[in-house]
Amino acid sequence: MNEPGVLRDGPGDLGQVLGRPTGRRRSDRIVGASRSTREVVEQAMSAAGDELAVRIFGPSGSGKTHVARAIHAWSKRASGPFVTLACGTGSEALLGRELFGCAASVYPTLPDEYDGALGRAAGGTLMVGHANRLPAEQQQALAKALSDGRYQREGDASPRPVRARIVITSLTALEGSPFAGAPRHSIALPSLAERSEDVLPLAAHFLRLYGDEEGIQPVGFTADARNALLSELWPGNIRELSERVRQALRLAGNGAISAEALMLSSEADDVPSFKEAKRAFETRYVVGLLRRCGGNISRAARLAKKDRKDFYDVIRRTGVNPSDFR
Repeated sequence: MNEPGVLRDGPGDLGQVLGRPTGRRRSDRIVGASRSTREVVEQAMSAAGDELAVRIFGPSGSGKTHVARAIHAWSKRASGPFVTLACGTGSEALLGRELFGCAASVYPTLPDEYDGALGRAAGGTLMVGHANRLPAEQQQALAKALSDGRYQREGDASPRPVRARIVITSLTALEGSPFAGAPRHSIALPSLAERSEDVLPLAAHFLRLYGDEEGIQPVGFTADARNALLSELWPGNIRELSERVRQALRLAGNGAISAEALMLSSEADDVPSFKEAKRAFETRYVVGLLRRCGGNISRAARLAKKDRKDFYDVIRRTGVNPSDFR
């Protein structure tokens, strides 16, 4: 029986809701209960059934990479590589080499030929992240590769066949870009604020996932935590929710996850001073570590990456008694 006011992590992923597998591992599943998430699952499963390119767009943290991995996992290419190329990092001048590769000696620092991301993803899936940040020339070249099924490495006169499924992600739909005319599937991901029905199933999913990773069996979420989760606007979307749950689990250990542990509160709550908030955090952190370590100060200090004496000073400052956890 559940404790009063505590939501235990129950069914909430669409693999159960739709009665079909949505990922080989728990971390691969697309989780939610909203109509928009059901539509995303249907679109992703449709995309997994053929070889067309896929465009996934939505705000930062909305799960674009996760959906791309799901499409790969559900497709006939699941046993092949899943390669990612982030266009938002590195030099624009080198993105062509990183994407298409190059022949030997084209670059002084690369005496041997170099397989770009397209070559490394052969037989699998290549996800081109932040595709809007590709230079115009490379956007044209990639769009042509999608259209022709062939591409050329730098310094290589012979074209090579495209043997990878290509998934392009971006913040917007890239209308008017060279990719707009290529045959493809398009999947739009709404922000988490637009699908509030997904918040609690996602929170329960992350709680199970991180509990398994940490070797912890958490109780669930208290009533105030549920209310706070639903009241939050989640500007960082699913990524922010995931990190909040991970941090809260480390603070609460095997106990119920509260709104305080999630660092969430309503506007009506009194705002503590910085000193009070810091002391409250230290207390929760110390209690969570000591509970996990059975009151062993040395082990807790190692996990906190602090000198034992310094960590003992923190314990003394909070007033927590380590013997209460032995």
